[in-house]
Amino acid sequence: MGRFFGNVRDRFDLGDDNATQEEVEASIYKGVEFRGTNLWVLICATFIASLGLNVNSTAVIIGAMLISPLMGPIMGVGLAVGINDFGLLKKSLRNFLWMFVVSIVTSTVYFLISPYSSAQSELLARTSPTTYDVLIAFFGGLAGMLAQTRCDRTGTVISGVAIATALMPPLCTVGFGIASGEIMYVLGALYLFVINTVFIALASYLMVIFLKYEKKRTLDQAASKRMKRYVALFAAIIIVPSMILTFNILRKTQFEANVDRYVTNVFQFNKTMLVDYDTRYRYEGKKSAVEVRLVGEPLSRNVIENAGAQMAYYGLEHTELIVRQADENEHIDFSKIQHSYSEIIDEKNRTIARLQERLASVRMVDTIAVADISREIAHVADHVGEVSLSKHVFYDIQGRPSDTAVVVTVKPDSLLTGRMDRDKIAGWLRTRLKTDRVILYIEGEE
Repeated sequence: MGRFFGNVRDRFDLGDDNATQEEVEASIYKGVEFRGTNLWVLICATFIASLGLNVNSTAVIIGAMLISPLMGPIMGVGLAVGINDFGLLKKSLRNFLWMFVVSIVTSTVYFLISPYSSAQSELLARTSPTTYDVLIAFFGGLAGMLAQTRCDRTGTVISGVAIATALMPPLCTVGFGIASGEIMYVLGALYLFVINTVFIALASYLMVIFLKYEKKRTLDQAASKRMKRYVALFAAIIIVPSMILTFNILRKTQFEANVDRYVTNVFQFNKTMLVDYDTRYRYEGKKSAVEVRLVGEPLSRNVIENAGAQMAYYGLEHTELIVRQADENEHIDFSKIQHSYSEIIDEKNRTIARLQERLASVRMVDTIAVADISREIAHVADHVGEVSLSKHVFYDIQGRPSDTAVVVTVKPDSLLTGRMDRDKIAGWLRTRLKTDRVILYIEGEE
């Protein structure tokens, strides 16, 4: 058992490829610098990310995150706090501020001149941070700092952390909010950026503590405890709002799932059709509501009241039911009905086309006139009693139709005493049927 645990401990040991503290500090010091090339790369990355958010392209946004140099100053803050290097801390914060201002100004300028002003889904996704974003930033920061402390400093991990933690898109969303005057976009995206920044720095700080790096300056016990309390308090202040947002998002998701089940099961009538429905979850200080739109035979008040009474069974207590019917002078969007029927018709047309294609692959172009051929063959060969013809389909070993042929069976009459002229009959059939794929069987032949 001791050998087993020893083997497990060896596999998780970080000492084999551990870089020296001096090498790690030199690498992070270099990443903290924010001038010249790094500055212009950040501007280019900001424009690329803004374009990606503007046209709703995930691939473009990922490309911008890969080339963005935002991680350097943030990891510098974590390292500086971990080793009490206040000179590095000031430098990291100063460069971080530059990074923040340049990104915001660049993205704002872009969205002010961009002809596309609508908020796409990729942009909206950066306006409602949750606890999941906290966890992503924290574990991403751990992975990034761990990669920085290795001898090889693999770029794959750093690139992956840049994508996962997504520092650049929230800054560009802030620029969009400023350019469009949407203060809620600004606040939401700014909060997401603060979450990512704080928890990447916190993860870096914890990794430094775990690796027991030597302190640049020794603090007395009271000052050390005070610093740890500040770090914990600041992290708590950041994480609490995200937990509240996460809880609300989970409740809203559950509410929408309950509404889906309720509408699907309850609003099923023979002469009344559900067009569509909307949900409003705790809007403008009011209780939640479900609004359904119906066409067809109007539902009576008793039926509607019965439908409302069933809401509690689907977890929709304290939810208002609003029923819109076509005869109540309410506007019904019939374009949605037309769109629904169009989708059904298109699917049926596609099915018909597939079946026609399969049918065409297994049938011959012309039709065999069996009755005519049975009369004509008597003038080609003597002593023909009966004739049968059929189309035959050949399949390959994958079950796909590969070829077709006409199978002809000739039954001689009772007066035949010798062999029938097979070649003559087969040649005539190929000419008559206009196909070389004729298989002839003559009963009684060996």
